[in-house]
Amino acid sequence: MVEKLTTSERAGLAAALPEWKMVEGRDAITRAFRFKDFSEAWGFMARVALLAEAQDHHPEWFNVWNRVEITLSTHDAAGLSARDVRLAQAIDKIA
Repeated sequence: MVEKLTTSERAGLAAALPEWKMVEGRDAITRAFRFKDFSEAWGFMARVALLAEAQDHHPEWFNVWNRVEITLSTHDAAGLSARDVRLAQAIDKIA
């Protein structure tokens, strides 16, 4: 079973993922991205999809033209887990 982040792990989230924010009312993190155009946004989403599939961890996301919003939470843990942190860090590297 996947475990939720501990209190000390959560305390380090702001430093480890400075662009990600907590989702109000949920145990999840989110980040918004802006790109030059739809094609660039779609390419980013395709790269994230490959990362997510390789990690067997799939984001919630929303896309309109050049904007992509990603929300991460682990359903098996009923909240944030190390899986979310790893995927967020990998997403940050390709953004």
